[in-house]
Amino acid sequence: MELKIYWTEFSEKELQNIFEYYREKASYRIAKQLIDGIYNETQKLKKQPKIGQVEELLKDRKQDFRYLLFKNYKIIYWINIQKKWIEINDVFDTRQNPIKITRTK
Repeated sequence: MELKIYWTEFSEKELQNIFEYYREKASYRIAKQLIDGIYNETQKLKKQPKIGQVEELLKDRKQDFRYLLFKNYKIIYWINIQKKWIEINDVFDTRQNPIKITRTK
């Protein structure tokens, strides 16, 4: 069964922040390529939702958070079986202090 991908408001905001940063610092084309790459990486989860590794820093949460890597970004998600979707909760820049990852809602 193929699951749907659901982006939370928080994760969409993070994606927008990444886009804005690269649009200003590099170019629109580079920003778009990065965002498209992150988005396309999540599409793998539809058929193989457990391919991401368990996020150790979020083990204390009730959800089983996992992540995929794309360039310098962790795409943090969990599998919501009841709603039959994969919930993308954050797109985290791995160059930040790792403890900041716990800000994920």
